Amino acid sequence: MNKKIIIAIIASVLLIGLGFGGYLVWANLKKSKEAPKAIPMENATGTAEKMMDEATRAVLPSIQTNPLEDKPDVNPASKANPIKDIKTNPFE
Repeated sequence: MNKKIIIAIIASVLLIGLGFGGYLVWANLKKSKEAPKAIPMENATGTAEKMMDEATRAVLPSIQTNPLEDKPDVNPASKANPIKDIKTNPFE
């Protein structure tokens, strides 16, 4: 066979393969851009509440508690000053 015929056959096979691959990519891209199906309004409110309950379960701390209420006194300077209770300012 002639080299030109072999090159023409290889080029046509590559063009057909690239065309088919391009079509598959275009079809998948078209599917991904389609809008999702609408949820009926009756289910939307229940779904929103259920999603909110699942999202906030065990994540938010209790509002009534203060986490720093029972913190230990770790400041060494508060225990080191022996004359802290002496008042020297006469205008207080």
